Amino acid sequence: QVQLVESGGGLVQPGGSLTLSCTASGSILNFNMGWYRQAPGKQRELIAYINSGGWRHYADSVKGRFTISRDNGKRMVYLQMNSLKPEDTAVYFCQKQYAKTWSDVWGQGTQVTVSL
Repeated sequence: QVQLVESGGGLVQPGGSLTLSCTASGSILNFNMGWYRQAPGKQRELIAYINSGGWRHYADSVKGRFTISRDNGKRMVYLQMNSLKPEDTAVYFCQKQYAKTWSDVWGQGTQVTVSL
């Protein structure tokens, strides 16, 4: 089973940028991929999605600020985050979807904190 490891989180000031990376242990060619986040006291939410053909979709809360991309050859998925806001503070998770079913295995995630 393909495992995913998130990295790239950290502390950033409001208005700053950060790029998250998701490294897969195997091929992601046939998977749709997504980035979820979970803020303290809130449910985990899907914020960015890219299918195997490269079509992208974003939650309204991040549209225009975040960009999801993938490099199948490197087995990587990225989340470029710009104009970060304090409300973007959360643990960010990478996930894979096959045949419209999301995996039920979650990684450790990577913490993003937006604060002065």
